[in-house]
Amino acid sequence: MSARDPLPDLLIAIPVVILVCQAGAQLFRRFGQPPVIGEITLGIMLGPSLLGWVSPAAQTWLFPDSVLPYISAFGNIGLLAFMFLIGLELDLGTLRGHRGTAVAVSQASIVLPLVLGSLLALAMFGSFAPPGVGRLPFVLFIAVSMSITAFPVLARVLTDRGLIGTRIGSLAMACAAVDDVTAWCLLAAVVAVSTSGSPAEALTTAAFAAVFLAVMIYALRPLLARWAERAERMADGVVLVVLFSGLCLSALATDRIGVHALFGAFVFGLVTPRGSRVVERCTARLRAFSVPVLLPLFFVSTGLRTDVSLLAADPVQWLWALAVLAVAMLGKWGGSTGGARLAGRSWRDSLSIGALMNCRGLTELVVLNLGLELGVIGPDLFTMLVLMALITTGITSPALSWIRREKFRGSSRTESGPLAQDGTEPATAGGADQERDRLREPTPAR
Repeated sequence: MSARDPLPDLLIAIPVVILVCQAGAQLFRRFGQPPVIGEITLGIMLGPSLLGWVSPAAQTWLFPDSVLPYISAFGNIGLLAFMFLIGLELDLGTLRGHRGTAVAVSQASIVLPLVLGSLLALAMFGSFAPPGVGRLPFVLFIAVSMSITAFPVLARVLTDRGLIGTRIGSLAMACAAVDDVTAWCLLAAVVAVSTSGSPAEALTTAAFAAVFLAVMIYALRPLLARWAERAERMADGVVLVVLFSGLCLSALATDRIGVHALFGAFVFGLVTPRGSRVVERCTARLRAFSVPVLLPLFFVSTGLRTDVSLLAADPVQWLWALAVLAVAMLGKWGGSTGGARLAGRSWRDSLSIGALMNCRGLTELVVLNLGLELGVIGPDLFTMLVLMALITTGITSPALSWIRREKFRGSSRTESGPLAQDGTEPATAGGADQERDRLREPTPAR
């Protein structure tokens, strides 16, 4: 007897997922929230947390076992494209004029979450570590998951608030850029430790990853720069094929090395040349399809793995969930604020940077799904961490509104005004309004 053809079921499930997530994005945007919050929330509601709880038969009909591998595969392709776009948009040029402060703030926002996350993980190990998982991989993963910042969501919040061209906005983007690079390097190390059977294997994986990174930066990047000059005369379709093939092959390389395919796609985005019109057009086309069509399939895959009922039956689980949230916010927000204050920023700017760096968004979900796939965390802890990611992202915009409205001692009207070309404060107070008028409509950030 032949297996059931999954195509008809996919032709039902995929449009439902896309339309529901899009509706969630539009709904949450009306409340001043990043669209990704709505997409993630609706994706979770399609899983056992709501649909499977209200009507298990409906969930089984919508997501039969035959379609789940395809939904996961398509969602992962969308995720690889998204990681490529993150790498492409991560402009380290934002560090210009902020290098010292950005490094201080970003490292403080990494170190404190790592320390607090490690202490929390040691306390949770006996109750939440899956069988067979070592203490070191579990502790390292929880520590790193506490130190994530969602660079794309942060950029969208700053743009919506008219802060993208101001001193506070430029500094926050610079801090997030350093933070992202550091966090992904740490996560690569955690993956190497988790997938290796011995310290020697972990060191071998790290060595291969370092060689891959060196080849991408010092060999492939110049080649891509020369190719981009000639690509202006090529058809857009050819350029798009080259870029998509490049991100897939880079992802394959890091997957074979042992540090997961996501890192390859991200690094390929980092080395892809910027400023080329044809590259910008083709990446815009890639975004226009992968973000609204493929990425929601990743959200629903996350939703199918998230089950709030695992926590509902046990009040102790909710206490642990609150502990996870408290450690995440204290570490990230507190570390970023403290680093900014030590760098000489006002309380108002420091708290604003802390609120922005506390935003986790889709980037955190990527990390959490990776941990679940590796078996480092179980479904109960995965659910807690997903809820933490949603809450910390959801409070970013309201917290920023409150902080920028409040008058803290020592703050002034020009604290967060836009920078002039030489990095000094402009003489006029109307510069911020002019800067907002020059902002272009942003692309939807995750």
